[in-house]
Amino acid sequence: MKTWPHLTGASKREHRESTLTMTDSHPASTRHPRPRHDRFDDEWEGRRDLGDIQGDNPGDGPDFRGGPRREDVRNGFPTASVALRAGGAWRVGDPVGSRKFAEIGAVHLERGGTIEDVTVAYETWGTLNAAGDNVVLIEHALTGDSHVEGEAGAGHASPGWWPGLIGPGRPIDTDSYFVVAANVLGGCQGTTGPSSLAPDGREWGSRFPYVTIRDQVEVEARLLERLGVTRLAAVVGGSMGGMRAIEWAVSHPDLVERCIVLASTARATADQIAWCQPQLLAIRQDPDFAGGDYYRTGRSPEAGLGLARRIAHITYRTGSELADRFGREPQLGEDPLRSGDRGRFAVESYLDHHAGKLSRRFDANSYLVLTEAMNSHDVGRDRGGVAAALSRVTALCTIVSVDSDRLYPGEQSDELHELLPRSVRARITSPHGHDGFLIEEEQVGRVIRAALAAEPRTGDVPTT
Repeated sequence: MKTWPHLTGASKREHRESTLTMTDSHPASTRHPRPRHDRFDDEWEGRRDLGDIQGDNPGDGPDFRGGPRREDVRNGFPTASVALRAGGAWRVGDPVGSRKFAEIGAVHLERGGTIEDVTVAYETWGTLNAAGDNVVLIEHALTGDSHVEGEAGAGHASPGWWPGLIGPGRPIDTDSYFVVAANVLGGCQGTTGPSSLAPDGREWGSRFPYVTIRDQVEVEARLLERLGVTRLAAVVGGSMGGMRAIEWAVSHPDLVERCIVLASTARATADQIAWCQPQLLAIRQDPDFAGGDYYRTGRSPEAGLGLARRIAHITYRTGSELADRFGREPQLGEDPLRSGDRGRFAVESYLDHHAGKLSRRFDANSYLVLTEAMNSHDVGRDRGGVAAALSRVTALCTIVSVDSDRLYPGEQSDELHELLPRSVRARITSPHGHDGFLIEEEQVGRVIRAALAAEPRTGDVPTT
């Protein structure tokens, strides 16, 4: 990547408090309206018992009592949907869907060691210009992948995770930009990870090395170089994707014109690492984990992965949202105080659904590898601290927080904003907590559109 050209432009410290505090169409009388139905819960809502609540609009209120029936659940997972092979990883021979693949050779890791013959799965939208500099790189979060936009289907277990942002006339306009999204190193949707075959022909499994956010960024840099990219018009990411976005701006200041960081941080905090620890233990202590080498056993640590997802999902949402949506309502036919067997509350069914859904599309080892990569995140490591590291950034940054996020609270975005030489601060208003950066598509779209419209050297937004 040292052959890439250097950016020119202003280097003076420039802070601007953005007017991009989003309110969307929320009623003026409340800061956070009653949470609406969101697309992440569509499959769960589809299991509602219409005989009991037929005619209710699933977006009208908190009477969300669908989900798998108790007899269809084993360890919190729908029994009819358990895959025959171990894990939910994409494997060679599966339908490729919209994926493309690049072989980038051996990758030397920050912590030591080498991964030979790394493959990167990626997707693109739009056309690369002759100069190779009209590129927007999209960074996915923990359980995301390269499928940012598009339908579910052969090769893609889920529809695009950030719909409505990419395409002609959309906030990331493919009439102007060439958009790239890659599955991260250590992932399980086509890029080399624990479920991939090692040089000896067996899955990496427990042998897959510890990787850091910096390693993942260097893999992406190698991919972009192979694609003929000379400069990034923008790098955009939320949560773990935001970690990679800000690392891009620090590691390659001469290559990044704009950096848009949503619901993220300059470094993983003790609180975030603490929430990760029980998730890691839940997977590793599942008997089916087999020390990480479960791929040829016909079993996988679904129960452990499900527990990890339940813990994480609670941190992604808010207590007020769960109270408004579910309260103390029982799951239909499973009232814990009245049913013969132990019943469930509706909120328990909701968590069971998300646990099972992840197990069908994700690999437990990748969950471990990527969670530990998030824990490694610290832009200031071996760079003289966070302030010194961020001072080298030349990109015009847009730092975005969600006002109800309890996992990556706004103070962490404030720190980024204050320490970056050139930064715009934006806020998303949402009752959905951390997941607001995924759910509040209209607000996020407006922030991204404005950030891309800003002149990267001055921060000025052209008038029309």
